Amino acid sequence: MSHAVHQRSDLSCPAVTTSAEGLRLSRVVAGMWRMTEWDMAPAQRLSFIEQCMAMGVTSFDHADIYGGYGVEALFGEALALKPSLRAQMQIVSKCGIKLLAASRPEHTIQHYDTSAAHITASVENTLRQLGTDYLDLLLIHRPDPLMDFDEIAATFKRLRGEGKVRHFGVSNFSRHQFEALNRRIALATNQVEFSPLNLAPMFDETFDGLQDLGVAPMIWSPLGGGRLFSGGDAAGERLRAVIGQVAGELQRPFASVVFAWIMQLPCRPVPLTGSGRIEAIAEAVEATQFTLSRSQWFEILRAARGHEVA
Repeated sequence: MSHAVHQRSDLSCPAVTTSAEGLRLSRVVAGMWRMTEWDMAPAQRLSFIEQCMAMGVTSFDHADIYGGYGVEALFGEALALKPSLRAQMQIVSKCGIKLLAASRPEHTIQHYDTSAAHITASVENTLRQLGTDYLDLLLIHRPDPLMDFDEIAATFKRLRGEGKVRHFGVSNFSRHQFEALNRRIALATNQVEFSPLNLAPMFDETFDGLQDLGVAPMIWSPLGGGRLFSGGDAAGERLRAVIGQVAGELQRPFASVVFAWIMQLPCRPVPLTGSGRIEAIAEAVEATQFTLSRSQWFEILRAARGHEVA
């Protein structure tokens, strides 16, 4: 079905400008949300970061809550071993969710908080944990029913003026929510869940709206949280067979075909990886080296939807 991974030394990930705001991210972004599970010593984490960057994967995605509020400190600890890397990478983080966690005993209920005070405190703590003076991109993690667009925009502008955050965006926002905030302050991206197992942004105007504005979405869980490889349901099995067939035709790894399928959309999606295996990062980067034929692309869509397009 799939093919053996050969970590090619010639793999190089291009960069993409996500919007008119000028934020440049690598075409594939390394997602750090599972880093607490990777069981790596600081030197191993640094080696992983350097191997990513050697392939052109220079953008790293965080959130304050990842790893029970622990991932940013692990990344910062590794970065402190070679501070010169900071100027060559882009660090993304998110805020706006308050989790119940041992490290946050004052949180009595899991909830959203997009107030100026919480956004500001989150950024200050994130910078401290990462050991850096600025974030390249800050996202509101989830839409908050109590969010005040004007307050968020004013907070973003102040953080930019203080040099603490260079670009801003959102995550998991609807088209209308994105456009409402974007009218107040230009946003660089909307990070959403998308994969052949979760097609909603393709059909609910999320991608259409972003393409219209010239804004590239970031994509979390592009491999369906691993369900494309192991899910036992009929849809998963149908997709696995078709993706495997296309992988065989192209002589490319299974995961590379999925990443390429996503990146072929005209809104220029920027997918995140979620793995601590450098081989998995290489497969994502390989997807930037080829495109599917239109027929192959629609074969995967047909398998994903379970019916013809018309």
